[in-house]
Amino acid sequence: MQDITDGLRRFRREAFPPRAALFAELAGRHRPEALFIGCSDSRVVPELITQRGPGELFVVRTAGNLVPPHPAGADGVAASIEYAVGALGVRDVVVCGHSDCGAMTALATGDGLDRLPSVAAWLRHAAGGGAAAPVADGGPGVEQRVAALVRANVVAQLDRLRTHPSVAEALERRALALHGWVFDIASGTVEAYDPAERRFRPPVG
Repeated sequence: MQDITDGLRRFRREAFPPRAALFAELAGRHRPEALFIGCSDSRVVPELITQRGPGELFVVRTAGNLVPPHPAGADGVAASIEYAVGALGVRDVVVCGHSDCGAMTALATGDGLDRLPSVAAWLRHAAGGGAAAPVADGGPGVEQRVAALVRANVVAQLDRLRTHPSVAEALERRALALHGWVFDIASGTVEAYDPAERRFRPPVG
């Protein structure tokens, strides 16, 4: 915790002063460009990956970058999607999965889910709904299966987004575009989903 509070002091002393005018403007204006739905994983930082600054992204982070279908009852994810699309008028929504995803690894292997009942219940929103038979942890094919699940899950969450009325209505008006990404932690590259070809394109750059 000391590192975090030291960082707060550095922010106030070093990072905030050059941006004071920006924050003063943002205090009365909130118009982000896009909604970014990513994983809670600490290695995946939306603003860093996209090189966006304060006020430019509306961010939702959940374990496994999962989006419960509508209606699933009032929840923070549904409320954030509705607010971003219906009130803030974002023009784009990105669902971003990533390499070495713990949620997709748990889904692929079944390892540890008996000790994490809330995680197990949450994973019902993942691609396959947790119904696929897990493979042995560390066994052959685990890495390939996790990688495939990460990508299938991004596509599944794009489909889930379309069940939300605010998203469906904005898509109907062509006022919104959906994007699926997979971020590779080791290389810093991003694969983007091509819905016309139903595949992820090789990373650019």
